[in-house]
Amino acid sequence: MAAPRDDEAEWSAEAARRVWGGAVPLQVHLHDADVTTLPPPPPFLTLGPRIGYFPLLVPIIKAHFSSTLPPGIDTVWFEYKGLPLKWYIPIGVLYDLLCADPERPWNITVHFRGYPSEILTPCDGEDSVKWSYMNSLKEAAFIITGNSKNVMNMSQADQGALWQSVMKGNLDGYMNISTRLKLGPFEEDCLVRTSSVEGQQGSDEPESPGSGKPCRVPVRLYVRSVQEDLYDLEDAVPVGDWENISYINRPFEVRKEEGRSYITLKHALKTLLPEFFSLKASGTPDDSGHAQTLDSSPDVPGTPRRYQKAESASSRQQEADVANKGKVKLVRVQGIELDMDIPFLWVANNLKNPECYLHICVYVGTRKQQPKQGR
Repeated sequence: MAAPRDDEAEWSAEAARRVWGGAVPLQVHLHDADVTTLPPPPPFLTLGPRIGYFPLLVPIIKAHFSSTLPPGIDTVWFEYKGLPLKWYIPIGVLYDLLCADPERPWNITVHFRGYPSEILTPCDGEDSVKWSYMNSLKEAAFIITGNSKNVMNMSQADQGALWQSVMKGNLDGYMNISTRLKLGPFEEDCLVRTSSVEGQQGSDEPESPGSGKPCRVPVRLYVRSVQEDLYDLEDAVPVGDWENISYINRPFEVRKEEGRSYITLKHALKTLLPEFFSLKASGTPDDSGHAQTLDSSPDVPGTPRRYQKAESASSRQQEADVANKGKVKLVRVQGIELDMDIPFLWVANNLKNPECYLHICVYVGTRKQQPKQGR
């Protein structure tokens, strides 16, 4: 009979294989403005890796539509029902967030001209996606260990191999390198398994949280408002503007509490999003307690964060807007509608993305604000 630890390891390995093997069926349509031939080309069917990014699909999509594209320089971007898709958000997260009722295949539109620079940050293809990924990995390392030396000290060869493993969905190749970064897993005793304190003395290794210190889990929350009286997800009003989505970086700090056997997902969300769980409605989020916003954390040394800074100013207002007493209707992680009583650390360890962030999509039912009466 296998020991409990062996069973846990097998379950974790299976969860990782499913996360890395997950894909969204896509049906990609070329926008009418980019069609130069008759009849117009048929849509392109492909699979988008859940942990992947839309710009990485451009080469195969362009090959399909190349004979009908207009002359000029490509500025490729994607949209869904009129909403430009943010290229640095993983495909699986975008799907979970924007398709309330899962759409198979997911019908999206590709543009090769007219980049909406007022909505989307610039993207220069694979290089931009790689930069964004490495930036997120550094931030995650900073949250978990207190600094990002383990990532910043990686050799160019290891950085390249790590990125190639993410691009190709090569879990084994990823594990061979990522395990050296010592960014987990998070343990039930509320500590993150990193290098020992003794082994770090006199070295450039990142500091371990150490015995008795809490661990911090990197979390990205995407809060979408839907109708308060919504009973069927297929009736949800499509997202027409990114201002209707709260995009929140908020690490969860795990503290060992006497009498608590484990922390549930519900407990974690109540801490991360108190504005949706408190008994009294609050107009602004409460950043006290275990959770704090990533924007208030020190910058990761040597790491530019343009796209997050561009959005941080509006994100706080978005949080206040959706907190007009909303009720959580649905929580999705990696396409799974999770039970709120599931252990949070299991979710954090097994359903995180390759940059070590846990992406959580939350659907909140909110009342429509009534227009103010004129005096």
